[in-house]
Amino acid sequence: MPDQPASPAPGPSPQSPKKHVHIPVLLHEVLSALDLRPGLTVVDGTVGAAGHSRKIHEKIQPGGTLIGLDRDSLMLGYAAQFIDGEHVQLLQRSYSELPDVLQELSLGPVDRILVDLGLSSDQLADRERGFGIQAGGPLDLRFDTRQGVPAAEYLRTVSADDLTKMLREYGEEPLAERIAGAIVDRRKTQPVATSEDLAELVRRIKGTRGDTHPATQVFQALRIAVNREFDHLRTFLDTVLPACLAPGGLAAVITFHSLEDRLVKETFRETERWDNLTKKPLVASPAEIRLNPRSRTAKLRLARLR
Repeated sequence: MPDQPASPAPGPSPQSPKKHVHIPVLLHEVLSALDLRPGLTVVDGTVGAAGHSRKIHEKIQPGGTLIGLDRDSLMLGYAAQFIDGEHVQLLQRSYSELPDVLQELSLGPVDRILVDLGLSSDQLADRERGFGIQAGGPLDLRFDTRQGVPAAEYLRTVSADDLTKMLREYGEEPLAERIAGAIVDRRKTQPVATSEDLAELVRRIKGTRGDTHPATQVFQALRIAVNREFDHLRTFLDTVLPACLAPGGLAAVITFHSLEDRLVKETFRETERWDNLTKKPLVASPAEIRLNPRSRTAKLRLARLR
């Protein structure tokens, strides 16, 4: 699903976001792995509410530069509340566009790059785009509403076969075919339009058991599809990281999805280009998982560019 052209948006949204609720995952592990010191230039490719970047910015002063990117203007608004100044750049861009960003800023290769591929708790609480199953709202699911099409529109046009394939690949959903068929049948009379619509449709098929909502994998798959997340990640791993890191520079990637982790693992095993610093990914401690259950599936991988 190709992105539609977007008008330039050099900075965060002018709207004042509400108080943020997100807790950064693996914060101690990230700060330790990145080996931060004053004067470094660091890119946070998914700056979010600056949970990682606030601490990164502190550790690279004096003289360090922080570049924070995010496709979501709401998250940039949060970030701007916590980090600003002469040596901070916050831009509404994808991490896959980093080569263009560095060129526009007249910067060469950087010292560190961090990407956290998780969905923020603040996004889950936003009723405007329907990320959160419990929060509800219009079924949009786009990070950048200037690009692509909303999830509800996608569901009105996608074929049952393509929808089944997408739910299996991106959501690892065992009942993908039944759910896809139900969505296609429903749109003959009343298409799925809200998060509540989709959550209830899936609940009727799967029932309710355990602590996880039965529609979680379906929402994950749809979000990945409408934002073309794997396309961005593949571009980032294949071309952006090698082009934008200085020799000896460190790349850190946090994943929450098995396919994402596999892509990162395979990339960092390319020994002609990378020194793989995490044979096994770093994961959250039991204490962190108790404090922040969303960290349970987080995996951090680190590599140094040769």
